[in-house]
Amino acid sequence: MKKRKIGLALSLVVAAGTILGACGNSGSNSGENKKDKDQFTVAMVTDVGGVDDKSFNQSAWEGLQAFGKDNNLTKGKNGFDYLQSKSDADYTTNLNTLAREKFDLIYGIGFLMQDSITEIANQRKKNHFAIVDAVVKKDNVASITFNENEGSFLVGVAAALSTKSNKIGFVGGVDSELIRKFEVGFRAGVEAANPKAKVEVKYAGAFDKADIGKATAESMYKSGVDVIYHAAGGTGTGVFTEAKNLKKADPDRKVWVIGVDKDQYDEGKVPGTKQSVTLTSMIKKVDTAVQDLTTKAKEGKFPGGEVITYGLKEGGVDISPSQENLDKDVLKKIEEWKQKIIKGEVKIPATRDELKDFKA
Repeated sequence: MKKRKIGLALSLVVAAGTILGACGNSGSNSGENKKDKDQFTVAMVTDVGGVDDKSFNQSAWEGLQAFGKDNNLTKGKNGFDYLQSKSDADYTTNLNTLAREKFDLIYGIGFLMQDSITEIANQRKKNHFAIVDAVVKKDNVASITFNENEGSFLVGVAAALSTKSNKIGFVGGVDSELIRKFEVGFRAGVEAANPKAKVEVKYAGAFDKADIGKATAESMYKSGVDVIYHAAGGTGTGVFTEAKNLKKADPDRKVWVIGVDKDQYDEGKVPGTKQSVTLTSMIKKVDTAVQDLTTKAKEGKFPGGEVITYGLKEGGVDISPSQENLDKDVLKKIEEWKQKIIKGEVKIPATRDELKDFKA
């Protein structure tokens, strides 16, 4: 009988402890939830190029990482994060997943996500979204765009003044309004600096097909092209591969690649040598734009329904700081054109129709 009483007493103590523990945990969780609620969270969905594409997506992710570092956040649901898309079928699903996880701001990286952002923004009007390289006219969506044609004009000048064959190539990813801005600006720069040079244009039809990029570059280099500008994301890695192979086989051969979005000087380094086949890169400061917009959103200044454009004047595009392979005279000419564009003395075409009427 005493044993039963002792057992009952222990049961009551355990039960009381459990109740008190539950109350204590509730208070602790409440504190944690409150902390999480007060802590600004942000995430992004990559396009098919992936977060480590050494280009556009990677730059956006670096912007979120910089924001996280500045605000003492860690990677994950209570800080900053990303979801990678293996195909375009993942865009809507990934965006919806992040919305359900209640991130304060969700990015869709790349114009390919325009329809998916529009769809999810319609469904989740209380969530804040941002898209890079496209415009979605919704009050809960901020749109980031760039004057890629201006930066591409500058690297077009670099190509025009560096070519020895007067044969230059452009390799685009998907033939679209956005990528045509790169193409047109580049062609305008070549035309302005060296009217004798000709630009061969090819589109791979994808941003994640390095094999197509390599095959396209191989064909161009065989035809006498000695400088190729790529605006093709992961497909562009194939262009670098072909140029590096040619350079390794013949170290004296002049073959160049112009990188895009990030400074791709290291991408052009030839294994076993100190050489890089990267002539220059057209940098698009996606990282800066993403960090800037995220900071505004955190401060309660989310520019929903607005289009924020970054050009040369705003410091959103430029040539890369790695300039080892550019002659001083070429750099001087590039700077002259840069100032003309910033001052509004010359307007760089953004479409093929505008290119037809362009006069430098």
